[in-house]
Amino acid sequence: MNGKREGMFAFLFLLPFFVAYVLFTLLPMLKGLQMSLYKWTLIAKLHFVGLDQYVQIMRDPEFWNALWNTTYFVILSTPTMIVLALGLALVANRNSRLKTFYRSVFFLPSVLSVTVISYVGLFMFRPYTGLVNNVLKWLHVLPENKEIFWLTDETNAWLVLVAVTLWWTVGINMILYLSALQDIPDSMYEAARLDGATDRQLFWYITLPSLRPITSTILLLQLIASYKVFAQIWLITKGGPLNQTRPIIQYIYEEGFKNNNLGYAAAMSYVLFLILLILSLIHMKWNQRAEGGTPA
Repeated sequence: MNGKREGMFAFLFLLPFFVAYVLFTLLPMLKGLQMSLYKWTLIAKLHFVGLDQYVQIMRDPEFWNALWNTTYFVILSTPTMIVLALGLALVANRNSRLKTFYRSVFFLPSVLSVTVISYVGLFMFRPYTGLVNNVLKWLHVLPENKEIFWLTDETNAWLVLVAVTLWWTVGINMILYLSALQDIPDSMYEAARLDGATDRQLFWYITLPSLRPITSTILLLQLIASYKVFAQIWLITKGGPLNQTRPIIQYIYEEGFKNNNLGYAAAMSYVLFLILLILSLIHMKWNQRAEGGTPA
């Protein structure tokens, strides 16, 4: 009887979440799948087209260009994010009087909105009056009569977008690494030092292996977040110059709400979902194999 009462209480506690999950996650997903099979506009559902819109995606060069732009952003940002977050965590974890200051400064941009971060980035990288160009001139890296137009060149625009994104989001990953660093027992380092291990050996043979689980988690989270990038690119470059920085989410948005083609936008969304699902499964298999290969 007590078991039934406990089960009833557990069900009642879970019910609000379950209702919210069904209303705001499952039903929209099913509705989106339905939309992808129809010619659907902002005003009404027109007619059933089946898988035609998925076939259209395979032949759409704009889709593949936007997908490559997003993948390029992932390639640039994800490894850099992991290395930078780990480096900042190591600094913030040092036994120093400034460790609280380091943690606050490194994490602070993460609490700002994407709008604020994007406009700060625009201010910093603008020509003539921007902070970055003026610092480069002060350091004599850039001649006084020269300007770098960061957002009119594809390579420079990607550098700006990656730099702004790293500045904005690295604090979250730094906190994850910092938490994992503090979970490593001091006794492991003390025993290794007694055996004559150097600081470099401590890092390579104790710190890095101990951080592998959290690194795997950060890698997966960063892959998913980077493939969903949109807001900062839209606010800084709007996908320019000439759509060379337009990500897949922006293309989906433009097709759905600017070109009044919600069905095609929904189909592209499900293709992106499938890509992320495949990447997640590959990551999971790789993680299981790595854990299985670790000596006990």
